[in-house]
Amino acid sequence: MPRASSKDKAGTEPAAQPKQSSPRNPPSAIEEEIELALSYDDVLLVPQRTSVASRRDVDTSTLLSRNISLHIPIVSANMDTVTESTMAIEMARQGGIGIIHRFLTVEVQAAEVQKVKRAESFVITQPYVISPDLTIEQARHEMERRDVSGLIVVDDQGKLIGLVSARDIRFNRNPDLFVHDVMTPRQKLITAPADISVEEAQDLFDKHKVEKLPLVEDGAVAGLITAKDLTHVGGSPIAARDRRGRLLVGAAIGVTGDVMERAEALLAVGTDVLVVDVAHGHSDAVIEVVERLKARWPDVEVIAGNVATPEGAYDLIEAGVDGVKVGVGPGSTCTTRIVTGAGVPQFSAVRECAVVCQAAGVPLIADGGIKASGDITKALAAGASTVMLGGLLAGTDESPGQTVTRRGQRFKTYRGMASLSASTARRKRERELSDMAQQEDDEWLSQVVPEGVEAMVPYRGPVRELLFQLVGGLRSGMSYSNAHNLKELWANARFRRITPSGLRESGAHDVVLD
Repeated sequence: MPRASSKDKAGTEPAAQPKQSSPRNPPSAIEEEIELALSYDDVLLVPQRTSVASRRDVDTSTLLSRNISLHIPIVSANMDTVTESTMAIEMARQGGIGIIHRFLTVEVQAAEVQKVKRAESFVITQPYVISPDLTIEQARHEMERRDVSGLIVVDDQGKLIGLVSARDIRFNRNPDLFVHDVMTPRQKLITAPADISVEEAQDLFDKHKVEKLPLVEDGAVAGLITAKDLTHVGGSPIAARDRRGRLLVGAAIGVTGDVMERAEALLAVGTDVLVVDVAHGHSDAVIEVVERLKARWPDVEVIAGNVATPEGAYDLIEAGVDGVKVGVGPGSTCTTRIVTGAGVPQFSAVRECAVVCQAAGVPLIADGGIKASGDITKALAAGASTVMLGGLLAGTDESPGQTVTRRGQRFKTYRGMASLSASTARRKRERELSDMAQQEDDEWLSQVVPEGVEAMVPYRGPVRELLFQLVGGLRSGMSYSNAHNLKELWANARFRRITPSGLRESGAHDVVLD
């Protein structure tokens, strides 16, 4: 990316040899002009004549990365008090996506991804199986462990020989019985070929009134369709799904330690997008990891960040990313700008990075600083393709945060991932997985410099209800800019700077609120 040339106010190039200063001859003024940077509260969108008759006519679909599309431009943040499998499942059902945080063991993070991929699917490509020679008590334990209501029974070659359901063993306490004694044999099962369509599967379920439809190819089990999953596919038209009908989910990784092993494990369970996520994403370490990921798995969607400058966005794109995450310090629990003195106010960061991202055809994720639906509209109008939310979603039922009550009101805990409590929790998990001595732990704790805080956010109920309000506000906001879709919003949006008085005027004022 060409760097902007440094010129004086007359537009001429500076002298080749700048004047040398000394204690006796200090410079009279700072020669470098400090540019103004703005946050979302510093601007408003200018209302324009619109042809949008109703906000229902507004299309909020967008791209998360080069090849992943969403029905709504909202991503739940990869934070341990925001996104695990429960949040990711509901986000995908509502048309967005959740990013499972990385502060888990590889096995646990992969299991969280797997829960999302198995939550809804037209076809379960790897159904749980069991041997016919196990006892029914072992089958019962396996169903409880897997949280399923049935298991495919196969022989040593993986050939289908039957199906055992919870109903077959629920009230049976005979310890001498085996799976082959109570299963429904292959001859009595309704099966289908592996390439069956949704419509054909629905016809079979309607005709035979079955709950499970094993898919068979050359006698071997090739998959499973359940009535529950088929109902979900038809009942969630805006859900974000992969080609197999499974819900979309992303997972975060770092840049040190077992990063490639973690990536491999996550991809093995169906992760749709990897997010290389560190506080300062414009670094050699992030660029190197992105290049390694794309070299090993060229077709895997990779998002990286966080950056706050056009140069940062450009370098990540050059490394091969499919999406750029923008935002250094705007989060409500982030204190990076106070602790380090570094960052760029989010509106300016998004607007400047968007020039580079849009020129390269790489979607931009605006991460942080969103306090209300109007900020979502501003972020998208500034050039983002999606926004990543943390604090707004942390108060919902689906977040992993703990619910507390204060003075009769309900709250949920929320913390920055660089906060002391989050760092301590990560260290505790590391200690449990190793023989680390307590003395080492104490020495580590004395060296921690937090860049975030732990706090509480108001309880907000189900995430689907909050998303309905946020997307409704976005649709209205887009209509004010005569935008039927995101591309029209990018083309038509006009901004005006406002003063603190203008910000005060924008909210409720001079009234007594209940």
